[in-house]
Amino acid sequence: MIPHDEGRETPTGRAMLWGGIGLGALLVVLLFTKGFGLFGAGNSGEEAPLLIHKGDKIVVPEGSALRSRLAVEAVGSEPVEPRLSLPGFVESNPASTAAVLTPLSGRVVRLGAQLGDRVERGQVLAVIDSPDLAQAQSDYQKAAAALMLTQKALVRQQQQLEIGAIATKDLDQAKSDDAQAASEFTRARDRLAALDASAPGTHQSHFLTVRAPMSGAVTALAIQPGNMINDTTQAIMTVADLSTIWVTAMVPEKNIANVRKNDDAEVRLDAYPDHWLHGKVLFVSDIVEPDTRRNKVRIAFANPGYALKPNMFATVILSGGADKRVVVPASALLMNNDRTSVFVATAPWTFERRVVDPLLEEGPNVAIRSGLKPGESVVVRGGILLND
Repeated sequence: MIPHDEGRETPTGRAMLWGGIGLGALLVVLLFTKGFGLFGAGNSGEEAPLLIHKGDKIVVPEGSALRSRLAVEAVGSEPVEPRLSLPGFVESNPASTAAVLTPLSGRVVRLGAQLGDRVERGQVLAVIDSPDLAQAQSDYQKAAAALMLTQKALVRQQQQLEIGAIATKDLDQAKSDDAQAASEFTRARDRLAALDASAPGTHQSHFLTVRAPMSGAVTALAIQPGNMINDTTQAIMTVADLSTIWVTAMVPEKNIANVRKNDDAEVRLDAYPDHWLHGKVLFVSDIVEPDTRRNKVRIAFANPGYALKPNMFATVILSGGADKRVVVPASALLMNNDRTSVFVATAPWTFERRVVDPLLEEGPNVAIRSGLKPGESVVVRGGILLND
């Protein structure tokens, strides 16, 4: 070994340095002249490019390695029963729900039912001490007394006319007074009937009785004994018949055309995940909700035991009649941002991207609502390799 000073450049070192630089330059030249062919550029003609873009079309040239990795099939149509999985909730039937109002103001003396109680039609719900009721009964008594007086006067005038003691106009006035008194009496009597109050006897009663308008459960209560009721337009409680309830599904606007009355419906409640309810669409609302852009579809169910409770969450699956639709393998669908697309063969080994509208279903095959026609060929395997 020939000793040398550390850091001193030697002839042997210079030779190794220049040799390495030359080898690197050779590799760079080879990379630019032949290396790009490995990535499908094909500038030298030795290897075909993987694909070629021609406007909106993609061509897979002969000799491209992609040809062996793509599978193309013609699509057909077949009867498909659309199935929509929708969010829903339980609600009471508005036609079987009554807001209980009091016709007069006053102070609550007694309640005949509490929140959650089940009541029968005509059952006393509340008793209200109402001065207005006393006034209505007083008006009735005055009208009854006035009618009795005018009737007696009419009989007396008729007798006087028979003996020629009065003129005909006096009898006409007596008849008019009697008719007016009778009309006022009828008004006062009907007023008491509307208040569900009987005609007063020897003394007036100022206790107003509020009764249940229907059988059902008390689902809301806004008063307690001792409360003053000043606004007669506000409900004091709500009674709902829950023997039959509605399950309301929220259908997206784009799917409204696929939902019809009497379509089959399956409902699963979050409270009873192992139990499915089977029914039919009762009606489809004519109004789209402005805030959610969804349409309400309702299904009616009997509710024995009141197991189904308003405001429960549900999953609703709607099944319409079978329609013929184009069906493609799920592997043909590609997600492109927020759209779903497929590659359609417009010529041998020439493809274009087509946006489609699939029905949201699970399984190996997917029905297409729009975007494809029967007989068109699509890439069913390897389409991801054509993605930009």
